[in-house]
Amino acid sequence: MPGMAFSDHDCRADHQKTEINTIMEENKPSKTTGQWWTAPTESESGRLIMVTGRKDVDTFRNNPRYCIRIEVSWRYDGLPDGMPDEAVAKMMEKAHDALLGVFAKDPVAVMTGVYTGDDERDWIFYTTSTHIFGRKLNEALADLPVLPLQIYAENDPDWAEYDEMSRAEIRMD
Repeated sequence: MPGMAFSDHDCRADHQKTEINTIMEENKPSKTTGQWWTAPTESESGRLIMVTGRKDVDTFRNNPRYCIRIEVSWRYDGLPDGMPDEAVAKMMEKAHDALLGVFAKDPVAVMTGVYTGDDERDWIFYTTSTHIFGRKLNEALADLPVLPLQIYAENDPDWAEYDEMSRAEIRMD
């Protein structure tokens, strides 16, 4: 991914390799990979944003190699409420399922959150490598038309974005 000014090794240089087979076993491909929650929130402009977060991330979070956060964003011309129209929503669902499937088979990244609303969809991942993530992203989306995606990455070894997103979860216990 051009323009990234950090190395995949910045936040994991001294960490030992961990057993990736455990992660692969816990994340077998399926349409419903992971345990998820969804809650409404508001954008800065007051529009509805649906936040979907993954609960079962401890295996990844406890592995210091998953220290790079990647945001894959899709800006769209939304309905008056900022949500995607039916055609865009269906294409987003295809992209979502393809991403889950590829990263379930080869967990170099884990999808931890999805934000939809205010004319934008953001998929949030934590990964071990931007280079391999880019290859897997292209693999996942290869059968879809070219999508208007923007990609942003930064080191987030403390999973600060995940912690912030998790505050939106509505707990029923």
